[in-house]
Amino acid sequence: MELNPLIEWAAAILIAIGAFFLLVGSVGMLRLPDFYMRLHAPTKASTLGVGGVLLASMLLGFARGQLAVAELLITLFVFVTAPVSANLLAQAALHLRVPSRAPAPAALPPSPEDQNPGH
Repeated sequence: MELNPLIEWAAAILIAIGAFFLLVGSVGMLRLPDFYMRLHAPTKASTLGVGGVLLASMLLGFARGQLAVAELLITLFVFVTAPVSANLLAQAALHLRVPSRAPAPAALPPSPEDQNPGH
């Protein structure tokens, strides 16, 4: 079955965008210095990367007249489980006191309420 070239180009662009985000997540995982930063890169970038590839698959499936139920369920599963698993890994690392190389935030100036507690 011959597909519309516009649909093929749109799917190719979605795959390229997805591949770019997957590459960025992989490079971030290799280059970032500590666990917390390494955790952030693949969870954000790979979710977008897998989303782009699955959108391309859904587009091609719709063009062929097929329902994209499997792709939709995979997308939902990835978008729900990636942040939850990242949160659980970060909480476990905090519990185990895994050190971070991120600088401590600067002290905040006192708020007006702190300066005048009676008012």
